[in-house]
Amino acid sequence: MFYELSHLGSPDYIKIEKGENFNFPPHLHSCFEIIIVLSGQMTINVDNQDYIVNQDEALMIFPNQIHSLTSFCSEHVLCIFSPNLVKTYATKTIGRIPQFNKFRPDQYLINSLKSLDESSTSIEKKGLLYSFCAQFEKNTTYHEKTADHEKLLYQIFAFVEDEFSDDCSLKKLSEKVGYNYAYLSRFFKKIVGISFNSYVNHYRLSNACYLMNNSDASILQCALDSGYNSIRSFNRNFKEHFGITPAQYRAAN
Repeated sequence: MFYELSHLGSPDYIKIEKGENFNFPPHLHSCFEIIIVLSGQMTINVDNQDYIVNQDEALMIFPNQIHSLTSFCSEHVLCIFSPNLVKTYATKTIGRIPQFNKFRPDQYLINSLKSLDESSTSIEKKGLLYSFCAQFEKNTTYHEKTADHEKLLYQIFAFVEDEFSDDCSLKKLSEKVGYNYAYLSRFFKKIVGISFNSYVNHYRLSNACYLMNNSDASILQCALDSGYNSIRSFNRNFKEHFGITPAQYRAAN
């Protein structure tokens, strides 16, 4: 199992791709993912539960759910998107996952997703993604994240979601979950592929980008609300990660 880092850190990240005969090993990431089978059949494992997905059926995979895909005769469209694009729904479901991930979206939604491209506006993208979330939620129930082997990992992600704007430190995490500081550091780096501090920084930057795009708050206030103690450290980290300053980012968006 591995943590897919390519989707981390961009508040408006969305990737849509079509393919066939798709196979991908167990992994997890911080985004939502919708997989729709257009023809044939695909086997998708989510948190150790196998789903047989047939034509015009879909799976909604939540952030940090472990999943793998296997197919030898199918066509599909896949959409991976940042929780920030469906902020209301993502906030509502923090700490919860679906009892059952499979659903059957309307053909209109499937066709709309297939036609979405780089020229589509942010409103078009968000509107369609919210429509998928609303349709999925009609026939699903949720439960708390309690996977046995992955429970500690889920606790860590939940801790970051709750504490990123405050003292989101390994020391505080260690006290909360009852694990040794050094063990947590090694455990997280082994599973996720980056250090805990790097992950927290990515998360804070993503939240700051969302605030700059969706509020009139000053850049300083966006930085403070995202857990940075000074505008100086925020500017430095932002430029190191995105290659531009926060002011340049806001002006471009």
